[in-house]
Amino acid sequence: MIYLQHEIHGRKIAYIEMEAEFDEKNGWVRYTLDTPVEAAPVVNELEVKRRRCRPTLEAVEQGA
Repeated sequence: MIYLQHEIHGRKIAYIEMEAEFDEKNGWVRYTLDTPVEAAPVVNELEVKRRRCRPTLEAVEQGA
């Protein structure tokens, strides 16, 4: 098993050398369990979606 870490995506395990080499080309860095690298905080950039409330019957009657 090959342990990899990415600044944004966190940590993962590659099971074959070819997968690890491909990941390293995309910003992943190898580490060992004996000397783990301190993880950078994962940034969640997803937009918070707000639920739209249905108007109440009173609001509909008042024309709001």
